[in-house]
Amino acid sequence: MNDQITEKPMKSSGIYLLVILALFIALAYMAYLISAKNKEINILKNKNTELESDMQGMNDMLSSRVGGDMTNDLKKDFVKMLDVYDALIEKDASKSDSLNVQKQKIQSLIDKINSNKKLSAREIFTLRKENETLRNIMKGYVQQIDSLNTLNVELSSNLETKTTQLNQTIEERNQFKSDADASAAQVKKGSKLQAFSINSVGLRLKINNTTEETTKAKNCVQIKSSFTISENPLTPAGKKTVYMQIINPEGKTLQSKSSYVVSTDNGNIAYSDKKDIDYNNQSIDLAIFYDLGGEEAVNGNYKVKIFCDGQLIGSDSFTLK
Repeated sequence: MNDQITEKPMKSSGIYLLVILALFIALAYMAYLISAKNKEINILKNKNTELESDMQGMNDMLSSRVGGDMTNDLKKDFVKMLDVYDALIEKDASKSDSLNVQKQKIQSLIDKINSNKKLSAREIFTLRKENETLRNIMKGYVQQIDSLNTLNVELSSNLETKTTQLNQTIEERNQFKSDADASAAQVKKGSKLQAFSINSVGLRLKINNTTEETTKAKNCVQIKSSFTISENPLTPAGKKTVYMQIINPEGKTLQSKSSYVVSTDNGNIAYSDKKDIDYNNQSIDLAIFYDLGGEEAVNGNYKVKIFCDGQLIGSDSFTLK
């Protein structure tokens, strides 16, 4: 008896739970339907607002003028936009592809106007909206290209400034180099040694195996040039080589060895003989001899040149008969 009484309340509780669950599901479904309807209502409100705006625009058109005049005005606007796009392409050819796409859209609208002389108010209103859209797109391109042109002008100005500065720097460098070269030339000129009191003569061999001066070519066995190297505190002291070049009356340089060639400021020259000295910035006397080595001297005037540090430092001449 008690078991039967217990089963009835348990069955009743289960039914209550099912009813409550069904109510929750019904409420959730109703909430979903309400939300969906609200979204539809909002969409319809937006469309209604847009339609009201279009209607107001059409009413404004109808209250003023509709027909050929407005159509012609739209056509003029489109043609002007084409001119602007042509100018933009001329300014920046890199954007010609995208600009030509907009031109095609405008041209298609012009063709539409030309093909239909009598447009309805709705069609004219649509064209006006498209006109405004295309005009805004065009303004965007104008701003972009003008900004790029401004940037290009600034870059060109900066490049011109940098080029001017670079040219100025190059000029200054060249001037410094020129001044340095001039200074180096002055130093070189100031440090040049001089050979003075040059005395060049022919020598003959005496019976006692000594030599003495001679003016006769047939008796000459040696040529001697004696001179003094000047004092010069600007010249670097140390070991130096002094070269003697003898040119005979026939224009031939007399050489002890065929390999006797030295580099000078005027190029490589053949020399007759040389002498090494230890120069300490004080004047020094020396003599350089050239041995004919059995070669018979030629009658006439001989020229003698003295070189040191690649420079001609003195010259002399003598005559053998």
